[in-house]
Amino acid sequence: MPDSFIPPQRTLMGPGPSDVSDRVLAALARPTIGHLDPAFITMMDELKGLLQSAFRTRNALTLPVSAPGSAGMETCFVNLIEPGDTVIIARNGVFGGRMQENADRCGARTITVDDEWGRPVDPDKIEDALRAHPEARILAFVHAETSTGARSDARALCALATQYDCLSIVDAVTSLGGIDVDVDGWGADAVYSGTQKCLSCVPGLSPVTFGDRAVARIHARRRKAQSWFLDLDLVMGYWGGEKRAYHHTAPVNALYALHEALLILHEEGLENAWRRHALHHRALAAGLEALGMTFVVAPEWRLPQLNSVRIPAGLDDAAVRRRLLEEYSLEIGAGLGPFAGQVWRIGLMGHACRRENVRLCLQALGHLIGEADAAIDADAGISAADAAYTAA
Repeated sequence: MPDSFIPPQRTLMGPGPSDVSDRVLAALARPTIGHLDPAFITMMDELKGLLQSAFRTRNALTLPVSAPGSAGMETCFVNLIEPGDTVIIARNGVFGGRMQENADRCGARTITVDDEWGRPVDPDKIEDALRAHPEARILAFVHAETSTGARSDARALCALATQYDCLSIVDAVTSLGGIDVDVDGWGADAVYSGTQKCLSCVPGLSPVTFGDRAVARIHARRRKAQSWFLDLDLVMGYWGGEKRAYHHTAPVNALYALHEALLILHEEGLENAWRRHALHHRALAAGLEALGMTFVVAPEWRLPQLNSVRIPAGLDDAAVRRRLLEEYSLEIGAGLGPFAGQVWRIGLMGHACRRENVRLCLQALGHLIGEADAAIDADAGISAADAAYTAA
């Protein structure tokens, strides 16, 4: 008979999930009540308001999908695309490719615009595609590409979508809570995120928000959305209005946790959270470079919360990550796609974005790199990070 599962205590500095605070974990343990209980409905309304603040939007259709960020992505695509629609997809990493997969499965005619991995989406290429395809109904792109650590100019891309009479679908899974996300300021039509990144909540929920143009498109569909579970015409009956209609049994305790995580973000303040991520990124970047590592992404497009660095020559990717986990209980991420075995993805997300985590990561990597290369000072990373903090 197996015993109860007791997980090891890790420091999570990969591409997600991120460390979860004791406050959020405590919220998970609160008494479970019914998903139509009046007290729970009150909490749902508060949660919607906190999500609107985090997204910087007044969109009435703002809610957490009861599934992880990939389901948030699918919610946007299955509700806004009908078979035969032309959809322009920007691809500069893994998750732009997943957007294409979603659009294809919805029966869309997809037009892909590719940029080199590690670079932002090029607005000029997007405009060329929009001009070449005046029939396009959707422009979809990733704001913060988790596979590379690159940020794209969401404001410029959403403006192009509006100019060419397209709806924009924006992946903000890794950006929400870590850098500026301004849904109303961008004029974004549909945006999805995830709870396990910079919000530092448990995995399994996907905040989404839809503007008026997107809602009008949903209501004007000629056929039902291909997914019953993600059909917003049905889900809105549960998350909106005075009388809530049963749609599914919501993940009650996970929603408690998201409420608490968003409350923590609200207490800190969005701009303070962005500044914190930027501060610790600068220190981590200085330390990684002092240890001989180079970044995949140019400084002006680099995500503070997701740092992709090239693995120094002579080091075995999997062996180093295994030793980090076994000897330091520290998790960092591997590269994906063409970056597999070539880069590490080091996260500084939400609750994990702290000075002690920066120093732990640099101490551990310095020790392992110094073992492999005697020319590297194992303490150089920590010294460089401390200098960056002092200069801040």
